[in-house]
Amino acid sequence: MEQIESLYIRRTLNGETAAFGQLVEQYSQRIFLLVLRIVRCREDAEELTQDVFLKAFRHLNTFKGDSSFSSWLYRIAFNTAISFVRKKKMEFVYSEEKFMDNLLDTDKEAEQNEEADLMEKLEKIIPLLPPEEVALLTLYYTDNRNIEEIALILSQTTSNIKVKLFRIRKKLYTLLNSN
Repeated sequence: MEQIESLYIRRTLNGETAAFGQLVEQYSQRIFLLVLRIVRCREDAEELTQDVFLKAFRHLNTFKGDSSFSSWLYRIAFNTAISFVRKKKMEFVYSEEKFMDNLLDTDKEAEQNEEADLMEKLEKIIPLLPPEEVALLTLYYTDNRNIEEIALILSQTTSNIKVKLFRIRKKLYTLLNSN
């Protein structure tokens, strides 16, 4: 996969801009979903996703290959979406069943109604988290990114990411048990 991406990147940098379309096609859905989770508005997410790819295209020559292209692209998407949220001072509300399913390590033998109650509580608690925390949880649990890749995306150390994930889980646990 990386060889094909490298080929598209080289071709784009050599003036064959249509080659970048292959990268857009490959990543547009995943980038859109990440941005949508952060901004919570489909129209804004669509526009921001276009901005992400425009920024990536304009700055493709700065991609050094130190990380994977997808990590580099996710970093652009994350920063673009978080900047948008901060600028608009929007409150982030997030409720997606897949995210909730991945976040919870529910016991398979648990009663369905207990699980439904827990999901309902989580849906009420997630909006209390800042966008950065929800984005971190999304990258880790929904997008199945590893700690090292998240650290690259967010320009932080792996230790910092581990600590943040621990604190977010602890915060969720506290919030769940206080209601």
